[in-house]
Amino acid sequence: MPTLPLSILDLAPIGSGSTATEALRNALDLARLADRLGYTRLWYAEHHNMPGVASSAPEILIGAAARETTRLRVGSGGVMLPNHPPLKVVEWFRTLEALYPGRIDLGIGRAPGTDGLTALALRRSREALTSDDFTAHLAELLAFANGDFPDDHPFRQIRATPIDVPLPPLWLLGSSDYSAQVAGMLGVGFAFARHINPDGAEEAIGRYREEFSPSETLAGPRVILATSVICADTDAEADRLATSADLSFLRLRSGRPGLLPSPEEAQAYPYTSVERAQVGASRARHLIGTPVTIRPRLQEIIARVGADEVMITSSIHAHTARLRSFTLLAEAFGLVPQPTPVPAEIARA
Repeated sequence: MPTLPLSILDLAPIGSGSTATEALRNALDLARLADRLGYTRLWYAEHHNMPGVASSAPEILIGAAARETTRLRVGSGGVMLPNHPPLKVVEWFRTLEALYPGRIDLGIGRAPGTDGLTALALRRSREALTSDDFTAHLAELLAFANGDFPDDHPFRQIRATPIDVPLPPLWLLGSSDYSAQVAGMLGVGFAFARHINPDGAEEAIGRYREEFSPSETLAGPRVILATSVICADTDAEADRLATSADLSFLRLRSGRPGLLPSPEEAQAYPYTSVERAQVGASRARHLIGTPVTIRPRLQEIIARVGADEVMITSSIHAHTARLRSFTLLAEAFGLVPQPTPVPAEIARA
C-alpha cells in the first residue's frame, strides 16, 4: 500500500490551439491513466463562463469517466450547491451510484464557481444570488437523501429517485474554516483547497477535527488536501511548464480569462514589474519541480496540516506533459500500477 494516497482534481483545461472537445477527450484519457497508475480518486470541478475550462458539467464527466475506468473513485470537486436544486443533486448522484456502485463521491462547494453575472444566470433571481442559504440547501439535500423531512414540511411526500440507492459519500469543500466547521458537525469528509488558499489549511483542518462528530457514514475525520503540482523530469522543465499557469492566473485576476496559454506564449508576454510581483506571489499556491524536489515538500505539508490524502491539480498546457507529471508523481509516491482487466466478453470467448 502506498504511504500517501494520491488523487486528482481535473478542470479539463483547454489549451490555446486546442478545443473543448479535445479537452474532454483528454480528461477521459487522464482518467484511464489514473486508473492504471493506482490513484485513489478523480474529481471534476464545476466552473462556468471560463473559456479555458471544460468542466462545466461534472455530473456528466463523472459518468463518462466511471465508464472508462474500473477501480478509480470518481466524483465532484465539487458540485456548487447554490447553483442547483438539492433534489436534482441527490437524483444525479443516486443515479451515478446505481450505475457505478461503490465508486462515486459527492463533493459539494458553496462558491458559485464563476463570476457574479453568470451566477445570476444560473440562479435566476437576485434574491437567490445575494442570500446566504448554503446551510439551508445542504440540510434540504440531506433531508431528500435520508427521507427525514419534518411531518409538516411541504416536501415530505417527495421521494428522490432512484429510491433504493444510497447517496454516495459526502464531502464538503472549502478554502476557509467555514466549510470545515460544517463538515465536522455533520460527520462528513472535508477537502481543503490549498491551490486557492495556500496558507489556511492548518487552521481549517484543525477546526474540522475539533468539530468532528461521528456519523452513520463516517466514524472518524477524513481530510483531503487539494494542491497544485507541476512535475517534470527536470526543475527547469517544470518551471517552464508552470509559466502557463502564471499567465493564466494573471489574466483571470485582471478579468480577462482565456484559454490556458502555452509556455511559449507565457514566456513572450511582456510582464510589468507589478505583474511579475503578482505572479511571484501566486507561485506559493504551486509545488513545482522534479519528483525528488516535490516529494519531501509535499510530505512536510501533509505532516504539518494533518491531511489523510492529497488531491493534485495541474495546469499544464500540453496533454502529454500533464500525463507525464501525474506519472512521475505516482512513481515517486509508490503507487501500485494496476493491470488492465480483460473485458468479460473476451474472457468468456
